[in-house]
Amino acid sequence: MEGRWSAALAVADEQWGLITKQQADRSGVAWTTLTRRVDQGFLERVAHGVYRVRGGGEPDHLELRAAWLQLDPSIPAWERTPATGVVSHRSAAALYEIGHLPADKHEFTLPARKQTRRKDIRLHRGDVGSDCVTVRGLPTTRPSRIAADLVASREDLGAVAQVITDALRSRFEEPAAVATAIAPFAATYGLLRGDGIGFLGWLLELSGDPDRDRWLLEAVEVNSDDPENPGGIP
Repeated sequence: MEGRWSAALAVADEQWGLITKQQADRSGVAWTTLTRRVDQGFLERVAHGVYRVRGGGEPDHLELRAAWLQLDPSIPAWERTPATGVVSHRSAAALYEIGHLPADKHEFTLPARKQTRRKDIRLHRGDVGSDCVTVRGLPTTRPSRIAADLVASREDLGAVAQVITDALRSRFEEPAAVATAIAPFAATYGLLRGDGIGFLGWLLELSGDPDRDRWLLEAVEVNSDDPENPGGIP
């Protein structure tokens, strides 16, 4: 029994001190044992079927991590792929600490339709592809994709502009990448179809950031080197 419990703890050690009921079961730990460990104070239930091992420091974004583990509770974090679910939209911005949009729901993007009963989780369907990087140990959309997703979700453009400027100032993303990502939505806001540069310029103007002209020039220079992609048209 102790060997099985040690195996479960090894899983938790690789997942910020968290383990799911299904992962514990795969390690050979019975449900009754989990319940007893909770009663004894060794484990803390942080979400349905997700537990935290007491004694270590509490990880940041605990609720988001638990929600991500719930998406496919039998698969350990290190075996997952973007198809399992990628942190996106407001939740991704919160992980990067860019912008000021409240992440009151845990948002993830998956390539296939999936449902959840939790009211505080919002699932989006989409192909993330190369727009995924690891942030604080979680698969997360890149800032350029975050900006595009927020625009597509009709978020306040001033708030989106703040997300972009924070990302550019922290060098999490390049201006040209943002221009390319938001280009498909330019016409929606009265700009020329595919005019990512123009859309980026407008958003940077909304932000009032003093580096607006420099960032816009960088985006123009990069796109001018790509004759097949003028203006950030994807």
